[in-house]
Amino acid sequence: MNASQETTLFLGIPKLPARCGAWVMPLLLSILMTSVVSLISTVKSIGLSPHLTSRWLGAWGVSWLIAFPVLLLLLPVVRRATAALVRTH
Repeated sequence: MNASQETTLFLGIPKLPARCGAWVMPLLLSILMTSVVSLISTVKSIGLSPHLTSRWLGAWGVSWLIAFPVLLLLLPVVRRATAALVRTH
């Protein structure tokens, strides 16, 4: 793989700089976790109804708007707690 191939991600989209990792990882994690948790909660609440998709997307949107900033704020605390609990070697 040459240097030009290493700078692209998927379908020719350029990779973001490494400094963006501090935002991209929590962004992706919050999207995935809130979508799964809100789907499970919505199905448990209303069952497999015809309104499932619209209710789930509404619940997901609200939960993601809260979860992403909270994740950004708590990630340093979680990293310190992890370092206190886990050996480095």
